[in-house]
Amino acid sequence: MPCGQPESGGAAAPARYVLGVDVGSTAVKCHVYDRVAAVRGSSCRKVESLYPRPGWVELDPEVLWSQFIGVIKEAVQAAGLHMRQVAGLGISTQRATFITWHKKTGKPFHNFISWQDLRSAELVNSWNRSLLLKVIHVIFTVLHFLTGNDRYLAPSFLTFSTHQTSMKLSWVFKNIPEADEAAKKNNCCFGTVDTWLLKNFVAIYCTSETTADIFFVLFQKCWNPTLSNLLSIPMSVYPPVKDTSFNFGSADSEIFGVPVPIMSLVADQQSAMFGECCFHPGDVKLTMGTGGFWNINTGGNLYASKRDLYPLIGWKIGDEVVYITEGCMSDIGNAIKWAQDINLFTNVDETAEMARSIADSQGVCFVPGFQVSANDPCLCASFMGLKPTTSRNHLVRAILESVAFRNKQLYDTIVKKVHIPLQTVRADGGVSNNSFVMQMTSDLINKKIEKPANTDMSSLGAAFLAGLASGLWTDKEQLKKLRRIEAVFEPQKDLEEYRPAMDTWMQAVKRSLH
Repeated sequence: MPCGQPESGGAAAPARYVLGVDVGSTAVKCHVYDRVAAVRGSSCRKVESLYPRPGWVELDPEVLWSQFIGVIKEAVQAAGLHMRQVAGLGISTQRATFITWHKKTGKPFHNFISWQDLRSAELVNSWNRSLLLKVIHVIFTVLHFLTGNDRYLAPSFLTFSTHQTSMKLSWVFKNIPEADEAAKKNNCCFGTVDTWLLKNFVAIYCTSETTADIFFVLFQKCWNPTLSNLLSIPMSVYPPVKDTSFNFGSADSEIFGVPVPIMSLVADQQSAMFGECCFHPGDVKLTMGTGGFWNINTGGNLYASKRDLYPLIGWKIGDEVVYITEGCMSDIGNAIKWAQDINLFTNVDETAEMARSIADSQGVCFVPGFQVSANDPCLCASFMGLKPTTSRNHLVRAILESVAFRNKQLYDTIVKKVHIPLQTVRADGGVSNNSFVMQMTSDLINKKIEKPANTDMSSLGAAFLAGLASGLWTDKEQLKKLRRIEAVFEPQKDLEEYRPAMDTWMQAVKRSLH
């Protein structure tokens, strides 16, 4: 049955709304947007992660599908609309969470394996220490030196990580005989969350260039046969790649009662970048959610991977291809959530005031390290500098300071390695609602930071892309006029005032390594 009702009796009004669905690590959210990008209705369901073994993190594909459909129906109903009034649906998804299934039966060989999953840690460490990888580094370092061609730069320091799909997919074929057997017979499909949802929605097998992982060669816009052969992964498992804003077909009428066109597929960080209207080279987006992501628009220039930074396709709309460079950090929102779980505070909204209630953290430092680092799988999360006088406020302030200090580190890396004048920073994600973190970050980077009225930018970006494809909006200039800024944080303190605390924190980080 179709969900929701027409705004008035009789026939439903013309399609003049778009849906933005964000399938994240902690929640599935859907927002209904009108022509002025105002939210007319919303729904959210918590993503329940499964932990079958220590270090393993999975998602049940059927539960995720049910949640996805559920939030769409609930959001449209909350808006008081009929599905016929929806011009298009845009989908934003977490990256590097994947599944494999049988091409003919559609049956999954396993649950979704999350980007947070650590089952490939032993394989990652083995490869990173291998003689073969060292030889690859030497060969491509020489090639880059001789040719100056940046496409040889990334392989010159290629390092595998548990966050990537590459090693986990290799693990699947080594440990799940049914998947391996199907792959050898060209009967195995591989896909990230967007691919799986689209398969269920419109029976189309494809993905977006924005969700393609290390397997995708950005310079050549194709799947990487060399890396696939290296890891013994058949090329036949990869889906075709489509534009970001594109008519992928309409959802089966049995799902919503009417066919709803799917008009965009995009990865969460690129979607947030588009939602923030970071359309010009030098525009910077900072997302502080479960993890933290700094993204800079590099226009038509694809910057080769450098240590701590890597290039991505931001979006592809027709002939327009926009590249971005990204730096990421783990343990932002999840560190704050952990602090709440152990009762350091009751409501996350009170943390900024707790931090401001004291002059400093009294030398207490928090080192985030819940997630395994590619550079140091033995990094240890820790508090240091505890004293008999240490209070909850000191602990909370130390956690928030660690977010700002990590922001400063990544920002400095971007300034040093990406030679593009940086414009105003635009922040989003749940932690951007914390005024203490926002102000301290602005002080540390000596840059103005804008916070939008709606911090669910991944959902808005997917809706913007869908709206462009469906004709609800005409161009990006029109989208820029729809931006709403809630707060602007400008530098108030000199960096030197933070220097002693940051130096202490850096020493704490060094003590937590290895």
